[in-house]
Amino acid sequence: MRLVILDNYDLASEWAAKYICNRIIQFKPGQDRYFTLGLPTGSTPLGCYKKLIEYHKNGDLSFKYVKTFNMDEYVGLPRNHPESYHSYMWNNFFKHVDIDPNNAHILDGNAADLQAECDAFEKKIKEAGGIDLFVGGNDPHNRRTQGICPLQSNRRGSQPHVDCFSFPAASPNYFCV
Repeated sequence: MRLVILDNYDLASEWAAKYICNRIIQFKPGQDRYFTLGLPTGSTPLGCYKKLIEYHKNGDLSFKYVKTFNMDEYVGLPRNHPESYHSYMWNNFFKHVDIDPNNAHILDGNAADLQAECDAFEKKIKEAGGIDLFVGGNDPHNRRTQGICPLQSNRRGSQPHVDCFSFPAASPNYFCV
């Protein structure tokens, strides 16, 4: 792992967005080969999402053959509530790019059986072949993500571990790659 330190949040967001963009492009996704991206919510990745939207609108990046999995959702909050992570992701990212809504996976915090919802979510990740790139966070509600990267090992037999990087909340002008 390496630590990337930049002068400010905007530069860190741009670097992260370029990294994500390059990983997707280098993967060469297509109809039978989807790039799978793990995404966080919150204010820290917002600048990165804005840059990714810009790359998409400029014609530099497509999400047509990308699948995403968001790491969390509030329990009991309706998905259309303005504070839900579902609303956050659709309003701040997904509706601005060409991702198929069926490929944007967000947990259902209103599922009758939350354990079954989590198990089904994990199954969808496995069916997608694992996560190619996981964008994590280091703030208190995301501490559980520290164990996610090593769990998704041997992606399609081509990588020894999932690639991930983290935006630590305490100082969002740096991240780990």
